[in-house]
Amino acid sequence: MAAVVAKAQACLVAARGRVEQREADCQTGGLPGARRVGLNRPLGRSLAPAAALKRAPRRSGAARCSAAPQAPSAAAEVSEREGASGKGFGVFRLTYDLKEEESARRKWSKTIRVAVSGAAGMISNHFLFKLASGEVFGPNQPVAINMLGSERSKEALEGVAMELEDSLFPLLREVTISIDARDAFKDVDWALLIGAKPRGPGMERADLLDINGQIFAEQGRTLNDVANPNVKVIVVGNPCNTNALICLKNAPKLNPKNFHALTKLDENRAKCQLALKAGVFYDKISNMTIWGNHSTTMVPDFVNARILGFPATDVIRDRKWLEEQFTPQVQTRGGALIKKWGRSSAASTAVSLVDAIRALTTPTAPGDWFSSGVYTKGNTYGIDDDLIFSLPCRSKTEDELLAEKKCVSHLIGLENGYCDLPEGDTMLPGEQ
Repeated sequence: MAAVVAKAQACLVAARGRVEQREADCQTGGLPGARRVGLNRPLGRSLAPAAALKRAPRRSGAARCSAAPQAPSAAAEVSEREGASGKGFGVFRLTYDLKEEESARRKWSKTIRVAVSGAAGMISNHFLFKLASGEVFGPNQPVAINMLGSERSKEALEGVAMELEDSLFPLLREVTISIDARDAFKDVDWALLIGAKPRGPGMERADLLDINGQIFAEQGRTLNDVANPNVKVIVVGNPCNTNALICLKNAPKLNPKNFHALTKLDENRAKCQLALKAGVFYDKISNMTIWGNHSTTMVPDFVNARILGFPATDVIRDRKWLEEQFTPQVQTRGGALIKKWGRSSAASTAVSLVDAIRALTTPTAPGDWFSSGVYTKGNTYGIDDDLIFSLPCRSKTEDELLAEKKCVSHLIGLENGYCDLPEGDTMLPGEQ
């Protein structure tokens, strides 16, 4: 009997030793000199700030780890970081600064802070994950997201933030939730105004304009007071042209050229219809302009559009289709979509918002342009000077602007100027 007990005790000791060794292997990955390296982003809410973490023992050889590791092996300094509103959500309240990641972070740009109103809505739900993934500003551009909602949508905002947490986006450095625009707009570089009151049954258009006008007037005043002076504003909430104008007029300290109403979705829809009719892929459509308001009165410009580099009217000879079907198809596309499946075009709107931001931050290809609702003061098209009106736009490089400046140096009081413009036609329609 004593022999049996002794044998059992020996087995328990051996088993305990194997478990301890497997835990050590989990810490090191089973590799000589290996150690766990953390990310310079929050990894979980359960870690205590400034926790002292022990280095795991080293051991050669590979092993499959079924026992849970006790603690990360790399020492990390964990500190509380307050967000823009002092209410950074969940893991985004914590910053992990590890020397192991410094070399990877050197190529990153300064964090861009983006405010999104209506952040619990469907458009935002599609857009926020594109923003956090790097699809909007690029793979080396970290972002901080300030989500703005209402008291009623606060729990929904927390749900969105939880999903952003669980997605482990390395470029997403901070998420804050706010129902106060002053908190959400503090020091933001971009303000994406998606939220707006929808038109309800029996509501007159004038009533809707007044209700939303009050919302966007207040948001304009708040941006004027607390946002980055160079903030870029894109209004998505409808009627977006008029809402953008109201916002602009209530932000006198901000540059009017930085206010936009989203008409990129209309441009995308127009490109799709031309591509279908011409039998080509949509990337072969260029120079598509949406003129006017984001409504059924917009004018998609097939006259200046190009297909495979040729005028659209030379490729599509069916003039009756262009004049009588193409325009109303683009104008009423949103309504047709709702009839098909009972929902608004939230996903394609989110995609077009990504496209709009990329168009504003990326030099436009020579000879091409894009559409955006912009402030019309000083326009060359004979349009009233005090509107937000969709026009053809180009994003120019600094080199191109400097070259143009040198070319007109004699007109602006500069000496030793010369004209050496980059190759390629960069003129907009109406300037030729």
